[in-house]
Amino acid sequence: MRTTLPRNFSASVEAVAIGASAGGIDALFTLLGGLQAPFRGSVMIVLHLPEDHESRLVEVFASRLAIDVQEAQPGAPVGSGKLYFAPPGYHLLVEADRTFALSCDPPVLFSRPSIDVLMESCADAYGGEVAGLVLTGANEDGARGLAAIKARGGMTAVQDPQEAQHATMPQAAIAAADPDFVLPLAGLRSLLQTVVR
Repeated sequence: MRTTLPRNFSASVEAVAIGASAGGIDALFTLLGGLQAPFRGSVMIVLHLPEDHESRLVEVFASRLAIDVQEAQPGAPVGSGKLYFAPPGYHLLVEADRTFALSCDPPVLFSRPSIDVLMESCADAYGGEVAGLVLTGANEDGARGLAAIKARGGMTAVQDPQEAQHATMPQAAIAAADPDFVLPLAGLRSLLQTVVR
C-alpha cells in the first residue's frame, strides 16, 4: 500500500464508491470540496444515518458543492458526472445494467444502508473500473466491500486511521483489503480528483 500519492499519478474509473460512518460528514466535506463539474464517472456514497431520521444530505451537500448531488432512486440509471447518496433505511446497489436498486434486506453490521452491500454490487457491475474509498467510522462496515473491489481489480483507498475521527472502520478495511492507498483526506481528495478528471 502507498501512503503518498505518486507524482504525476494518472488513472480513471467509471465509478467511485465511498463509505463513511461516525465523523463522516466532516470528512466528506473535505474529500469532496474540490470536485468540480463536469467530471467523468459517478460518485456513490453510503453514510450511516439513523433510519428514523429524514435525510438532508442532498440539500446540505448540494449547497456546499459545485456538482450535481442527488439521492439515488430505484431503477434510475447511474449518471456520469453526478454524486449520489444512499437513502436512509435501504441498502443501495448497482445492477449489472448500471441502474440503482434499493433493498430492505436486514442490516449488515447493524447498518442499512451498508457500505459492504454498495461496494460488492459495484465490484460486480464495474469490475476493475470502480474505485472504493473507506473513511472514518466506528464499525467494520466497508472492509468486506473494499476487499471485493480489490479482488475484481478495482482501485482501493482508505483514510489514514491516525487522521480519522474514528479509526475502527479504516483499520478494518486495511486489514481485510490491503488497499492500494492509505492516505490522509488531502491525499484522498487528490486521488478522487485524478480518477474522475
